[in-house]
Amino acid sequence: MTIDQRASRRHGDRVPELLGALPGPGDDGVVLAFDRTVGDEVQGVLDDAATVVDVVLLAARLGEWSVGVGVGPVDEPLPASTRAGTGAAFVRAREAVERAKRRAGGAPVAVVGADRGPQADRAAEAESVLQLLASVAERRTAAGWEVVDLLRDGLSQRAAAERLGVSGQAVSQRVRASMWPEEAAARPLAARLLEEADAS
Repeated sequence: MTIDQRASRRHGDRVPELLGALPGPGDDGVVLAFDRTVGDEVQGVLDDAATVVDVVLLAARLGEWSVGVGVGPVDEPLPASTRAGTGAAFVRAREAVERAKRRAGGAPVAVVGADRGPQADRAAEAESVLQLLASVAERRTAAGWEVVDLLRDGLSQRAAAERLGVSGQAVSQRVRASMWPEEAAARPLAARLLEEADAS
């Protein structure tokens, strides 16, 4: 994955903030930890599609990031640092982030896999689902995220209401407005499409 900051001249360097929020060494799905490659860009190598989906949506939540997902093999043996990595996945991630940066409107997310065949179709489908999910994440309010974070931690809506000191009805309204049930249902689809796009 390659993630590039948008409008960094206006908003300053947010790479440290992003790196602090991303999964790191030893976390599930992380093969090579995310690291700054050049300027306001970071790269990481993941081998778990669900973790890729998590990272895409984290970048959307933080805002001001273009995300490129390159699906495919990496050259082995793996280097100690992501910056030294090579292989099709790196080339495709670069192509994907450049395409994401040129995207007019909507969430700046792109997925690049094989050039043709069923894997290319799955990559295009994964991109569409991820763009939709990222658009939902970008538009979610702070109040919506409060509830979503608690539900993702396993709390019920009733327990979330108690934790937040609000009514159950207020939590239900936040859940509906946040579109969390729809996101939760679509996340596995995005992950499955990414897995099916992997021709390596």
